[in-house]
Amino acid sequence: MDDRQQQLSIWLNKALVGTDFELTTASADASFRRYFRVHLATAYLGHQTLIAMDAPPPQEDCAPFVRIARLFLAAGLNVPKIIAEDLVHGFLLLSDLGDNTYLQHLNSETATMLYGDATNALIKLQLASKQHELPPYDETLLTREMQLFPDWYVNQHLGQTLNAEQQGWLQQTFTALNKNILSQGQVTVHRDFHSRNLMVTHENSPGILDFQDAVQGAIAYDLVSLLKDAYIEWDEEQIIDLAVRYWEPAKKAGLPVHNDFSEFYRDFEWMGAQRHIKVLGIFARLYHRDGKEGYLKDMPLVMHYLRKVCERYVELRPMLRLLDALEGRVPRPKYVV
Repeated sequence: MDDRQQQLSIWLNKALVGTDFELTTASADASFRRYFRVHLATAYLGHQTLIAMDAPPPQEDCAPFVRIARLFLAAGLNVPKIIAEDLVHGFLLLSDLGDNTYLQHLNSETATMLYGDATNALIKLQLASKQHELPPYDETLLTREMQLFPDWYVNQHLGQTLNAEQQGWLQQTFTALNKNILSQGQVTVHRDFHSRNLMVTHENSPGILDFQDAVQGAIAYDLVSLLKDAYIEWDEEQIIDLAVRYWEPAKKAGLPVHNDFSEFYRDFEWMGAQRHIKVLGIFARLYHRDGKEGYLKDMPLVMHYLRKVCERYVELRPMLRLLDALEGRVPRPKYVV
């Protein structure tokens, strides 16, 4: 047991008013946060198990998690309830949403039902959006995220340096993506609405985790996180079908989506390109800076998504040229008949 876990145990003894408990590891995420399952000897406030979050200052701040949890609960979403908190020392005690992730349960038979529950929850969240309640997902943040690609994927992971022409291709891509993304309807964005953060629950499924980075941003973002997930792949026909199953009720509910599905799907794909560029940088950083090599195996799927969208839209061809150059690929000639 390390020092932080000892401190956590001391705090839990006080928070649980002498109730006996045992700790087991629940999960660790892509940050410095850790989660422990608290197994209670006797029920506490009706709970047999709870979740303890260890978010060590100064690397992490629990305050956004607490604030956004309350916003999402008010919107009717199934997120952990705050049982006890110590923001100074970075400890939270939360209700337990279980350990049945979407990733464990998704298959061709369950996909329509599970994604239906998820998109219903997403629409509920988006309808509860309020201006100026969350930080804006603005050009500065969008660009800072995409800059992780050259800084960590290109420089650190591939060991390459972009020349002036290649930097120009990248800047063209950033500019084009930002213009589209900022023109989309702006709503509450979870930012990591995917199969590892959605839990299958008996009531009000899905349970929703890892929402502390929520912002006000493009309406297509969370749907991209969900359907072009870095951890599970579906063919495009199914992605389109699932996207339509979100778009139709979203439009009916008055959310700011295009009336034409083809226009909405274009926004969805362009939003995806931004996310894929960012995620490649994040996965490289997790490996090279934090020693988390498990994310390396997920890079090829993210690159596949990025290449596919860049092949489809002429405005994103500069990014495709850059990817070809980085991988030493020779572009296929296009013949005019």
